[in-house]
Amino acid sequence: MAGLTGLVGMVQSLAAMFQYDFMVRALAAGTLVGLLAPVVGLFLVLRRLSLMGDALAHVALAGLAGGLWLGVYPTGAALGLAAAAGAAMEALRARYRRHGELAVAITLSTAVALAAVFFSLGGTAGLDLFAYLFGSVLTVAPADVTLIGALTVVVLAVVAALYRDLLAVTLDEQLAQVAGLPVGALNALFTMMAAAGVAASMRVVGVLLVSSLMVLPVAASLQVARSFRGALGLAVVFAQAAVWVGLSTAYWMNLPPGATVVLAAVVVLLGTLVARRVWPELGPA
Repeated sequence: MAGLTGLVGMVQSLAAMFQYDFMVRALAAGTLVGLLAPVVGLFLVLRRLSLMGDALAHVALAGLAGGLWLGVYPTGAALGLAAAAGAAMEALRARYRRHGELAVAITLSTAVALAAVFFSLGGTAGLDLFAYLFGSVLTVAPADVTLIGALTVVVLAVVAALYRDLLAVTLDEQLAQVAGLPVGALNALFTMMAAAGVAASMRVVGVLLVSSLMVLPVAASLQVARSFRGALGLAVVFAQAAVWVGLSTAYWMNLPPGATVVLAAVVVLLGTLVARRVWPELGPA
């Protein structure tokens, strides 16, 4: 009886979170991110560029610091710098064709250095740095939800319009070039999409964990999906589950949402690994 009472109390507590505007904004932003991040993430993973999200996340941190120092909208500054870094990263990948991973390493190290400089110039007094690094349900402003929504719509529209071309470049870049596709332009467009995904996700899960929401749901979907479209759909479902469970847990237990969302995604990944072990017929044939 005591267990049932506790369960009812927990459900009532979770239902009460919809009474608070900050939680409604956080859940709305999280739902949008749960659509955007895995879509971008699947292309990243299949292109073997999983660490690109991490590099762009550190660029976004530098953008946040620069925005705070200059007194401009931090998320907008992060998006702008991440987009510029994405273009620079693609140029470096073209320059070092045989060592494409150098582009990620160069971008990552430069971003960390810039973040340190900007934070030193602007100072961190009165700044909730923990919220920027690991996310906070209290810091998602209406402007953030609007920006995340706009980025999500634009990226999903681009993917829908150029789905076949993006998939061709992802699976075999050289063959796509032989087929006459504008590989350079598509790669540049893709890095812009990745930058948008990072900028949108960081307000929910924090800068340090943003790449996890791009990679973990995708890793889980690849365990059980039989096609690219199947992996895409399952990745979105898994990301939504992680976001809603993670944000609800963060509210209920007063924990950083980035950590709870990522841990929920890890649980989903472990579940798919176990399912694949128990039912080997799942996943690619």
